[in-house]
Amino acid sequence: MCGIVGIIGVEEAAPLLLEALRRLEYRGYDSAGIATLVEGRIERRRAAGKLDNLARELAAEPLRGTIGIGHTRWATHGRATRNNAHPHLSGGVAVVHNGIIENFQNLRAELEAAGRRFETDTDTEVVPHLVAQYLASGAEPVEAARRAVGRLEGAFALAMLVTGTQEFLLVARRGSPLAIGYGEGEMYVGSDALALAPLTTRIQYLEEGDFAILDREGARILDAEGRPVERPIIRTALSGAMIGKGNHRHFMEKEIFEQPSVLGDTLRAFADPGDHRISLPELPFALDAVPRLAAVACGTASYACLIAKYWFEGLAGLAVDWDIGSEFRYRAPVLQPGQAGIFVSQSGETADTLAALRYMKERGHPCLAIVNVPESSLAREADSILRTLAGPEIGVASTKAFTTQLATLACLAIGTARVRGRLTPEREAELTRALDEVPARVLQILQQQRLFREIAEELANARDVLYIGRGTSHAVAMEGALKLKEISYIHAEAYAAGELKHGPIALIDETVPVIVVAPRDALFEKTTGNLQEVAARGGRIILFSDAEGCGQLAPYCWRSVALPACDPFVSPILYTIPVQLLAYYTAVSKGTDVDQPRNLAKSVTVE
Repeated sequence: MCGIVGIIGVEEAAPLLLEALRRLEYRGYDSAGIATLVEGRIERRRAAGKLDNLARELAAEPLRGTIGIGHTRWATHGRATRNNAHPHLSGGVAVVHNGIIENFQNLRAELEAAGRRFETDTDTEVVPHLVAQYLASGAEPVEAARRAVGRLEGAFALAMLVTGTQEFLLVARRGSPLAIGYGEGEMYVGSDALALAPLTTRIQYLEEGDFAILDREGARILDAEGRPVERPIIRTALSGAMIGKGNHRHFMEKEIFEQPSVLGDTLRAFADPGDHRISLPELPFALDAVPRLAAVACGTASYACLIAKYWFEGLAGLAVDWDIGSEFRYRAPVLQPGQAGIFVSQSGETADTLAALRYMKERGHPCLAIVNVPESSLAREADSILRTLAGPEIGVASTKAFTTQLATLACLAIGTARVRGRLTPEREAELTRALDEVPARVLQILQQQRLFREIAEELANARDVLYIGRGTSHAVAMEGALKLKEISYIHAEAYAAGELKHGPIALIDETVPVIVVAPRDALFEKTTGNLQEVAARGGRIILFSDAEGCGQLAPYCWRSVALPACDPFVSPILYTIPVQLLAYYTAVSKGTDVDQPRNLAKSVTVE
């Protein structure tokens, strides 16, 4: 969602802030702005749309000053206009904000009754007005900001500048992430370490409820009770070089083609290629005794959990409740004594997934996080974590994070099945060997990119697209449909193939492409029957299967893509690659903004 940066530096701040905001573009945004402190007064520049628009504003009217704050906004309250762009100003206070102020209407009514005039439609504007009100009553800046923050309800990260000769930044977090960076005589703040990567490797993460005062000497942190606290300073391995596109046109393309490497890294963390055995770290629950799991995530990660449900139940005989993070708490789930939770997220900052984890922890249930960012809120709050070694993922549409989540969950399912006595050593070795082969098989699929481009050029003309599959392939179909609609803006839906005759088959005619995910597994013959039902109604079938499956079904298909033969257990990982490629090349053919699709954010840090 929204991105925050702040700098107390020795050089002009505006160019550094603009560059840091570019590293936050992956989070999604629709306007941007910067404010600096110049000779004791605050100046700002804002623009709707992309950062290039803000860059033009700064070129036309440069901002001086070595201390400043910047923001990329993803609209929640109020349209995406220049006037609603952050930073917001009032009474010598400038504020940037990520999150939602839930009680802003009551605060706004109170402040308007006191004579304050509002200029925007945002919830954020109440914050500078509230701080300014306390300043006007005689409070010092730090006290005024703390009193204002204490009255806010909701989830937020805030950074503030205050008019005057003192050079400091005031920052606070509740529910939304915020990182402090340490330099030599300089200090930084950002929504995540990626924003600060070229500036510093020394990072400090604020905890829930923290308030901090940053000056050139360092940071003074107060906890939610106002007590001085120390938070650990860590060295991050992130660097500016890690977030380049290399020779690729888009971040998404780069990340798709990184999958053989990152899958290998992730699998090596769990699977020993020598003895073909899965090795798991200590977990917060006993795999042989846990009666049930809850697997919770949002978006793409939720499909990883759905696939894992099939794996855990079919392989390990362990029941799994699959839930979407935004729904989990609100259905009042009945949790069994001893039930454990698995929470999956790329960023580790997804608000609904975090809330679900807290819901289970409050009720005494052990929680495991599968996460790509080990310093994230989810990683810190879970009882234990399993890392996906995908590296930074910049494209909004998740690719390598998803497949490494699947690889991690596959290893966990195999380890669980062994501990529960459901897996012979021979079968474990077979499954582990199948996982070992995945990176090479993924590379084989990526080498067919010309074929995917050709199909995508035709698919780009479609208005509606259906995806079908059975078992774990249904979840892959769901992921494929999500990818296509989020980056190409083509309406796409996924269905369990056996459900076609219960309604969706009415949509099929010669104008509707139907993408069939059909590995040759135990359900292949069933899927074949559903494919023939589509063919009988003129549907334009694009088939993903292996060479034998394509040979059998090619007469019914408009196009078919032969994928490497594999053990059905690993087919969800392999069959994800073609649906990613198809979505990517379709979006490229349509000319959409692949890395930053409209209305979307990489890390959804508000409900």
